Amino acid sequence: MDVTVSGGQMILGLVIGITLLIVLIIKTKIHAFPALIIAAATTGLIGGMPSNDVLSAISSGFGSTLGSIGIIIGFGVMMGELFEASGAAERMAQTFIKILGKDREEWALGITGFIVSIPIFCDSGFVILSPLVKAISRKTKKSVVSLGVSLAVGLVITHSLVPPTPGPVGVAGIFGVNVGSIILWGTVIAIPMAIAAILYGKWIGDRIYQIPSEDGEGWTRTRVEGSGAGFIGENDGRELPSIFMAFAPIIVPVILILLNTISTAMKLEGSAVNTITFLGTPVIAVGIGLLISIYGLTSKLSKEETIEKMEQGIRSAGIIILVTGGGGALGTVLRNSGAGNYIAQLIAQTSIPAILLPFIIASLVRLIQGSGTVAMITAASITAPIIATLDVNPVFAALAACVGSLVFSYFNDSYFWVVNRMLGIKDAKEQMKVWSVTSTIAWAVGLVTLLILNAIFG
Repeated sequence: MDVTVSGGQMILGLVIGITLLIVLIIKTKIHAFPALIIAAATTGLIGGMPSNDVLSAISSGFGSTLGSIGIIIGFGVMMGELFEASGAAERMAQTFIKILGKDREEWALGITGFIVSIPIFCDSGFVILSPLVKAISRKTKKSVVSLGVSLAVGLVITHSLVPPTPGPVGVAGIFGVNVGSIILWGTVIAIPMAIAAILYGKWIGDRIYQIPSEDGEGWTRTRVEGSGAGFIGENDGRELPSIFMAFAPIIVPVILILLNTISTAMKLEGSAVNTITFLGTPVIAVGIGLLISIYGLTSKLSKEETIEKMEQGIRSAGIIILVTGGGGALGTVLRNSGAGNYIAQLIAQTSIPAILLPFIIASLVRLIQGSGTVAMITAASITAPIIATLDVNPVFAALAACVGSLVFSYFNDSYFWVVNRMLGIKDAKEQMKVWSVTSTIAWAVGLVTLLILNAIFG
């Protein structure tokens, strides 16, 4: 078979496989995991791979991807459940509000969300902290919209860009990049995204002014002057963890991973460096965070209750782990089929910056099916084999997929409904102003920041 026909067959397999993947996810009852496996098999077979090679690529791709990140996801979600059950999230919010002071509640909630969502899914984090948003609104007479948007965007940005949240960990595994590098650069990109979105949240909150009614059962849009009392947090008599213990399960693993990344980059040697390298390996670091959570946050829980909470986390992580592995299987088939190399050659002949490929694909998949995690993993699976053959920093390519997954959250995204329902926003046009526009601002600022960083450090 000549090169032209072979290349055409590779492209045909890719197009049919990806089209089938999208149709299965959107139009059928088939879950994203089997849809990814079906798409991988279809892509390989139509693309000209022998059937045995297709099966081998699916198995090896699934296993190698989960071998690098499956344990991290498992530890992370277990830690998140304990973090949620102990009240550590409320303690963090109160701490930031007290530090930043009066009239800076939006920034305090944004910072809280930014950190809380590192171990906790953003949906859960918003549900946990939404009563605090209402309490602050009732106390200060600030619009619940500005407060809620600030919290929501802080949560979703780190959920999408900073490990050990499953999405970015999965993307890191598929691209084969260091998790510590994703934490470092993901945080750098996330900060301007959060700032821009919080500023918009304050602006839209002034235009959609809504506060809880006096009885707490509904909402009112009658503008009320602020009480001037400020707000340092209420916990309804619930005993919360200390500030140190609330932060430690998140901060300690992040510091260990970053120390490992820095020592590796600087090529340091010695026994102390070897210890840092071991402790800073993501699996070990997140495991240490889990141990801190178990022994530092569960003093009020029995052994049985603690184990049950962790098992709840594992149940919630199962689907994410399977989808991530399915994405790795698809990526390996694309890599082994030669489609990635062929497309890379075509891209090299065009003016499209390769860094935009994972961003564009993640954006399109997100708009089509709603899930940010599925969008970024799908984009990573499709583009990792292509990026590997081009002169592109794989860390920034991975983050491009993560940033792309934030575009215009709307009716097919569960988080869209969580945010708007918890804030009492019922009108569809207002719902899009409150959250769809906010997520798109974060998406756009993230792209600009990513391109600047890639131009300087890529």
